[in-house]
Amino acid sequence: MIQHCPVLIVLLPLTAALLCLLFSKFNKNLGSWLVIGSIAGSLACSLQVLHQTLTSGEAIHYWMGNWEPPLGIEFVIDPLSAVMAVLITFISLMVAVYSKPFMRKEDWLHIGGYYTLYGLLTVGLCGMVITGDMFNLYVYLEVMSLSGYGLIAMGGKKSMLAAFRYMLIGTIGASLYLISVAYLYAMTGTLNMADLGERIMPYLSSPPFALAVACLFIGFGIKMALFPLHGWQPDAYNFAHPGSAAFIAGVMSKVPAYAIIRFFFYIFGVNNPIISTALTVLGILGIGGVLIGSIMALAQYDFRRMLAYSSVAQIGYIAIGLAIGNMYGFIGAVLHIINHAFMKSALFLVIGGIQYRFGEINLYRLGGLNKKMTLSTITVTLAALSMVGIPPTAGFFSKWYLMLGAYQGGQYFYIVILVISSLLNAVYFFRILEQMFVQHEASLTEINRHEGKLGLPPEMAIPILCAGIGILVLGFYSVDIVDDILKSGLPEVFLR
Repeated sequence: MIQHCPVLIVLLPLTAALLCLLFSKFNKNLGSWLVIGSIAGSLACSLQVLHQTLTSGEAIHYWMGNWEPPLGIEFVIDPLSAVMAVLITFISLMVAVYSKPFMRKEDWLHIGGYYTLYGLLTVGLCGMVITGDMFNLYVYLEVMSLSGYGLIAMGGKKSMLAAFRYMLIGTIGASLYLISVAYLYAMTGTLNMADLGERIMPYLSSPPFALAVACLFIGFGIKMALFPLHGWQPDAYNFAHPGSAAFIAGVMSKVPAYAIIRFFFYIFGVNNPIISTALTVLGILGIGGVLIGSIMALAQYDFRRMLAYSSVAQIGYIAIGLAIGNMYGFIGAVLHIINHAFMKSALFLVIGGIQYRFGEINLYRLGGLNKKMTLSTITVTLAALSMVGIPPTAGFFSKWYLMLGAYQGGQYFYIVILVISSLLNAVYFFRILEQMFVQHEASLTEINRHEGKLGLPPEMAIPILCAGIGILVLGFYSVDIVDDILKSGLPEVFLR
């Protein structure tokens, strides 16, 4: 059974998603618990393959149908992809449980449809990080995208328009990636990523390769909301279903960033002029995202929309880390993918809890929240400190490695940009904390009309608690994560 863990990571939630509506027809809660249980099983399999890759020191290769690659499709799991699988399934499990209270008043069709899409989103994200086949990655990309569109559309109000806009822009991104796959296949005659890495060598300076890289860059840039390709993100995050928003905001844009890492650093290699140019452009766009995203976040009054623009800045950090081009920059980028997934998920979990209790609430209508929802306030405080980069929270260590990489590479302007952005982060997150802790007369609104503390259902409170603890754990164990996991899966270019 253990040898089949790689395929079970995607097979369990896929099977549950396909059966969810049928089970929900007989009992409206049965299908949702089936999906939640399958994601828990997927998390267990992800932890098993992570342990196996770390103890053996070798990547796991699983051949689908026992067809040997490059003819067959294979799953390839190294420490980096295993960590990503654990990250995806853990946050997915938290948010799946968290969504339950939002579904209590819905009928079986709505509940079954929601958890079917949710299970498929988990399948798409997990498949993208463990597949070793370019076209198979496209299939999982589409599964991720289509299920994401559906979950956003279920948010009510303007969510249909936000989902439609995301679908239009996202389809362009997916199509560009498919064009890139076509060019790479035409040059090399293979879809297997490992085989591609060997066969692409004679073409690394050719115009078709440059075009393939450009299509791949723009395609995944759209999917990861890289500035200025982020136009779909603010509305999508703002109007997504409050139950799934934490998963969408926390994870969905990180996996395309991982895909860029996989292609540029592990398959193509960064020691050629085309990839070097692409990384330079990535750094420039990262700077733009960090500054513009932070400034736009300052101008927002809606809590969700502020966090959406904040995500544009955080994706900019990842882009800058990759553009730095050395080991510490790379580690900082990957660590920030992990840390930001937890930080942003925690913030959206709290927002969903506030919305569950009070409905839509303005950024300046949070007065007294610290006395009414203590756990939520503590979690927001931890996440805000981490986003700013205050030790010992997780965000400090990823920014530390980014600055260390920039210093080692003599790229001091990146350090200046990171410091400026952190100060801007401090300003707009301080506004939130001020409203929660300092009760201005104008903000003493609906929250203070309720007597006593306002707890959340256990299904919501436990994930919020786990997210807050996760931010601290990632901070305290950042050095161990880097030394024991990330450094064991570094690209070959950093091992010479």
